[in-house]
Amino acid sequence: NRSDTWLTRLIDMEYWLACNEERAAQGRFGAVMCCCGPCAMYRRSCLLSLLDQYETQLFRGKPSDFGEDRHLTILMLKAGFRTEYVPGAVAATVVPDKMGPYLRQQLRWARSTFRDTMLARGLLRGLDRYLTLDVMGENLGPLLLGIAVVTALGELLFSHTVNWWTVLAIVTMTIIRSTVLSFRTRQLRFIGYSMH
Repeated sequence: NRSDTWLTRLIDMEYWLACNEERAAQGRFGAVMCCCGPCAMYRRSCLLSLLDQYETQLFRGKPSDFGEDRHLTILMLKAGFRTEYVPGAVAATVVPDKMGPYLRQQLRWARSTFRDTMLARGLLRGLDRYLTLDVMGENLGPLLLGIAVVTALGELLFSHTVNWWTVLAIVTMTIIRSTVLSFRTRQLRFIGYSMH
């Protein structure tokens, strides 16, 4: 359903970026940190060895039933198995076509990211430093962006001014990223990704 609405088109670009940029980079440094559900494949013997842990996942003593793909990936890495990015993999999935379901999905995924980062803390020491920085960025990036937006709104509300340098920096970085994506893929549609 990637062409159904403006939202599904943006999500299609988001998924392309997550798989073909982020996970490809992680793979080059030795471990993909989240093998996406629709296209992940595991050796049966590896999966069976972790099945009990996977089926009874707890977080802070409570059952946890979200972020299964990320959780299984972390379990695989903690058990000493490799996770790799395969550029030729092809998968299909249906994405949310309305904002409400999309925001719920993103919130669920964010909770999974934060939870499984806690589970992966000890694991990161044995991986390439790039992966540690990537995981930190994945967790701190949204937090810092949120703080910047709240700070800007507070400044606008209380002083009726906006720090245009902050706005300009965020917009410039977004446009540069979208332009690089368009250039690399030779697809102009990624220019629109800057709206994401």
